Amino acid sequence: MAAAMDDAFDALLPVPEDPRRKLYEAMRHAAIGGGKRLRPLLVRATGDLFHLDEDALVRVGLAVECIHVYSLIHDDLPAMDNDDLRRGKPTVHRAFDEATAILAGDCLHDLAFEILVDERTHSDPFVRCELVRALTKASGPVGMAGGQMMDLEAERTPFDLPTVTRLQQLKTGAIIAFCVEAPAIMAHVPLEARTGLHGYARDIGLAFQIADDLLDVEGDEALAGKALGKDAAAGKQTFLSLLGVARARHQAQFLVDQAKAHLHDYGDRAALLRAIADFVVERDR
Repeated sequence: MAAAMDDAFDALLPVPEDPRRKLYEAMRHAAIGGGKRLRPLLVRATGDLFHLDEDALVRVGLAVECIHVYSLIHDDLPAMDNDDLRRGKPTVHRAFDEATAILAGDCLHDLAFEILVDERTHSDPFVRCELVRALTKASGPVGMAGGQMMDLEAERTPFDLPTVTRLQQLKTGAIIAFCVEAPAIMAHVPLEARTGLHGYARDIGLAFQIADDLLDVEGDEALAGKALGKDAAAGKQTFLSLLGVARARHQAQFLVDQAKAHLHDYGDRAALLRAIADFVVERDR
């Protein structure tokens, strides 16, 4: 999936020979190379449940990755997390400049929806509209962006466990939930038949963040490709600070086991989704 995403971004972002050149170079710097590509892999794995077209799934995965990369560019800006390193490379505002980084993020955000409304993503215009609606919700104020706002407030306000959980359900979990929801939309699966998928997405989203909190304290910066320990330095409450290392690790594994149990109706078709759930807590970056 990583190679497929790099190829897709390479085709999506040819560098023009005009004054926009630096903008495209900045988008390519952020989007090509590095990253786990977990979100497009989730789209692919869920699509396998419904025997969906692989090219269409790659396109939806690309749209999700556009949103994810845009969020990383903006999160790294001095006004947000003020990071210098991402995926083992200088952050976009360091490699280029702040104005270019903002525009690169804006353009990747826009390209996500351009991809989703294209007929190559799905022949049914109602499905394409539903994909757009779902991704806007997942990435906006009731999703990722709202969670990021809560994360900024966490530097000034002590959060309890329910509030930290809500923060992460929005900031990280909402886009992960879209990755699992999108193939069900494409396959015309009725809402009442998606309960297991919703439970799976909710649980791995929280497990992913607990694992991130553990890596922020115990991980290797060289492997992570970014600075670690910043949450503690900023005084933020996290799953780790509220639960402790042992309890946090136990909770992450409990969530993974519960996530896999939600897939019981899908049998062997869900093997990759189960493997992804295990990877969420076993990863080293």
